[in-house]
Amino acid sequence: MAVSTVLGALRSRDDDGGAVTPGARDGRRFPRLRGDLVAVVLVAALVAGAALYGWAAVHRGVPILVGWPPLLAAWLPHFSPGGTTAVVVALLVVLAGPAVAARLRWGALLVLAYVASAAWTFGLALIDTYQVGIGDRLTTPTEYLTEVRRYPGLGAFLATFADRIAGTTPDTLATHSSGHPPLATLFYVWVGDVFGPGGEPAGLATLLLGASASVAVAVTVGSLGGLRWGPVELPLAPETRAAGRDLARRYLPFGVLFPGAVWVGVSADGMFAAVFAWGVAFLALGAVRRGVAGAALCLLGGVVLGAALFLSYGLVTGGLVPIAVAVLVRRWAPLAAGAVGAAAVVVLFAAGGFWWLDGYEQVQVRYYQFGEYGVLRPYSYWVWANLAAFALTLGPAVVAGLRRLAWWPRRVPLAVTLLVGAVLVAVAVADVSGLSKAEVERIWLPFGTWAVLACALLPPRSARWWLLAQAVLAIALNSLLATVW
Repeated sequence: MAVSTVLGALRSRDDDGGAVTPGARDGRRFPRLRGDLVAVVLVAALVAGAALYGWAAVHRGVPILVGWPPLLAAWLPHFSPGGTTAVVVALLVVLAGPAVAARLRWGALLVLAYVASAAWTFGLALIDTYQVGIGDRLTTPTEYLTEVRRYPGLGAFLATFADRIAGTTPDTLATHSSGHPPLATLFYVWVGDVFGPGGEPAGLATLLLGASASVAVAVTVGSLGGLRWGPVELPLAPETRAAGRDLARRYLPFGVLFPGAVWVGVSADGMFAAVFAWGVAFLALGAVRRGVAGAALCLLGGVVLGAALFLSYGLVTGGLVPIAVAVLVRRWAPLAAGAVGAAAVVVLFAAGGFWWLDGYEQVQVRYYQFGEYGVLRPYSYWVWANLAAFALTLGPAVVAGLRRLAWWPRRVPLAVTLLVGAVLVAVAVADVSGLSKAEVERIWLPFGTWAVLACALLPPRSARWWLLAQAVLAIALNSLLATVW
C-alpha cells in the first residue's frame, strides 16, 4: 500500500499550469509539484541513511575514512564576510535569473552566465576566507603542487611517470598526481610558469576554468536541444536552433547555481569538468555544421576530449556523451573527426614516454596497495553511499528534474534524454567498478554538470523556488562543513 501511494504521487498530473517542455505534445502537462517533492524526500532519506549508517560504522571501528559521512568533510560551522558574495549572487539569480535568461541576447547571456557562475563559485569559496578557500586549498602534501616543486622537465616527467605511481619510495608521486594521468600535474606546472608559483595562482586558475563548465553545457544544448528523432537537415532550421537555445536558457540559471560549485572552488576535478564539457561543446558545434568549419570544430573537440582523458582516468566512462552527440545529429562523421583529434593526443603522450593504459594499470595497483583507502573503505557501504554524496552535489532541483525524465521520457527533449542518460550510465559504471569509494562529490563533478540539464524540465512558475533550494543547500554545506576541497 505504501509503495503504491508513493508511485501514485510520483505519477500525479499537474493542475497548476505546469510547463510543457520543448518536444512535448500540445495540451499535455507535466506532473505536479507533489511528485517532485516526494522524489526529493526519498533522496533526502537516502542521504540521511548514508549519514546514520556511516556514523554507526565509524563507532564500530569500520574504516569509512571520511569525517562527515557520506562527505569527506568535518563539522565546522563558519561564515566569513566574503561569503556574502555567494548570498548576493544567489538572490540575484533566484529573483532575476529565469527572466534574464529568457530575454537576453544569446551571446551576452553566455558571458553573463560565466560571470555569475564564477562569482557564485568564488563566493562559496570565500565562506572559508580567501586564504583557506582559494590560496591554500591546493598546497597540501597530497596535491599536485607537491610534484610541481620537484618537476624534472617534460621528457623525464613523462618517461618515468607510470613507474612512479605505485610504491612507497621517496620518488613515488603524491596522492593526487599518482591517481591521475600526467596532464593534471602538467596543468599546474604551466600555471606556475605563466602566472607564478604557489597556491593562489593555481587555485584561481582552477576556479575560473571550472566555472565555465555551465556555459559549455549551454552551448552544447543550444546547438542540439531542438533536434528530434528523424532526419536531420543541415544547416538546422531556425525553429530548431531556437528550440535548442530555449532549452539552454531554461537550464542556465540552474547551471550557475550548481551546488557542486562548493567543490569546483577549489578542486582540480572542477577544472576537469570544464575541459570535458568544452570538448563536448566543440564537437556539438561542429556536428551541426558541414564543410571545413564543421570538421575543424569536431577535430578540436576531439583534441580537448583527448586532453580530458589525460586529466582523469575516470573520464573514459564519459565517452558516451560524445556518442550521444553523434546520435542526436544522426551522423558518425563528427565522431570520427573527434576520434582523430583524441588519437592525436594519445600519440603525443606516447611519443613523450607515457602510455595511458600503463598508467591506468599502475593506478589500480596503487589504489589497492596495503594501507591505501581503496583497500580500507568498504565497498558494501560506498556502493550506495556514493549516490547519497552525489545527490548533495546535484541538489533537490536536479532530483526533481530526473524524476520527470524517468517517468515521462517520451515527452522530454531528446538532447536532455541522451546527454543526461549518458552521464548517469557513466556514474553507474564508476560506482559499480569500486574505483570510486567516497569523495565522489568532487570526483563526479564532470558528470554532475551535465545532470543539471534535467532542471530544464521544471515548470517555469516554480523555477525560483527550486533555484532557492539549490542555493540554500550549497551555502549550508559550505557554512556548516569544512569540505577539504
